[in-house]
Amino acid sequence: MIATSLNLSIGLLLVGLLLCLYRLLMGPRIPDRILALAMLDILALSLLVLFGMRQGSLLYFEIALIIGAVGFVGALALSKYLVRRNILE
Repeated sequence: MIATSLNLSIGLLLVGLLLCLYRLLMGPRIPDRILALAMLDILALSLLVLFGMRQGSLLYFEIALIIGAVGFVGALALSKYLVRRNILE
């Protein structure tokens, strides 16, 4: 039962990843693409956590933490660049 739920969740996250990838590539505006990139980060993080649960390994959780931190900083940098056209002050 749990394995079936994990497999279904992984499948739905993969569908979400494909939809966000489409928005990232075909998005009409830059803010849409930045939001799609941030969502891809969250979905990848969630996918790694589910893989970690399925495999019973803590390594996936540590990688998910690193991806979350890097994705957050990247989204902040892109947003700041959009607003000010300058990342470093």
